Amino acid sequence: MDTANLSAFLAVAETGSFSRAAEQLHLTQPAISKRVASLELQLGCRLFDRIGRHIGLTEAGLSLRPRALEIIDALEDARRALSNLSSVVQGRVAMATSHHIGLHRLPPVLREFTRTYPQVALDIQFLDSEVAYEKVLHGDIELAVITLAPTIESPIIAERIWNDPLDFVVAPDHPLARAETLSFAELGEYPAVFPGPNTFTRRIVSQLFSQEGVEPHISMSTNYMETIKMMVSIGLAWSVLPRTMLDSQVHSLRLPGTNLERQLGVIWHSGRTLSNAGRAFIRLLQRNAALDSLPR
Repeated sequence: MDTANLSAFLAVAETGSFSRAAEQLHLTQPAISKRVASLELQLGCRLFDRIGRHIGLTEAGLSLRPRALEIIDALEDARRALSNLSSVVQGRVAMATSHHIGLHRLPPVLREFTRTYPQVALDIQFLDSEVAYEKVLHGDIELAVITLAPTIESPIIAERIWNDPLDFVVAPDHPLARAETLSFAELGEYPAVFPGPNTFTRRIVSQLFSQEGVEPHISMSTNYMETIKMMVSIGLAWSVLPRTMLDSQVHSLRLPGTNLERQLGVIWHSGRTLSNAGRAFIRLLQRNAALDSLPR
């Protein structure tokens, strides 16, 4: 069975369009149609129903899709394993990172990696940590540098790289900014802006409030830390921000006995053979973590 035909089939199944599949695979639409038709002829069944402009998988197509994914994944894994027999670090690394980490943590790591391994092409997607986690889980990308989930389960492997302390913040002219210390109950009386309810950061903060028996008044939600900082700085709400983002635009609040932080790190799939380039990137992150832990 021709893997090029399987790849064309999977691209059409994913995009729901022959033209978009052609763009994804950098081919012409007739070439995609020919590959799918060849696969249908080889298997002796139709894989797609074409009704007007709508394209949907037939029962045979639905049955083939998970098997085709397994075949392509197995071949890619074999290719990486064979490529790893040489010690050359080259090729492509498909990875993801969150916008915050990509802006505030990764630039020096990426700069050193590209200088050290100029033959490696980095394919970086900027995604929410939760989306990146799912992409690693399903084998769509090799690794991700994200906010780690509170609990990590097999088959995902995670390694902490940075501790990321979080502070409660308001605008400098917010009524809460005048308080020397605050309770969770007092904080809960004012509007807050937070990342979405399914984000790892929101779960960490929600768990803390739940322990205190307080329900925060969350009036707005966005997953972009920079946007949250802007809304806090103009006085719309209070929030929680990484300490690395604090400056004169926001005022840090004191909640006695509170030590809030999240873990940032790298994840990969235990069932996937990492490329030499992927291993080299993880080693560089590990070295970065070791340097950060040294006394200053």
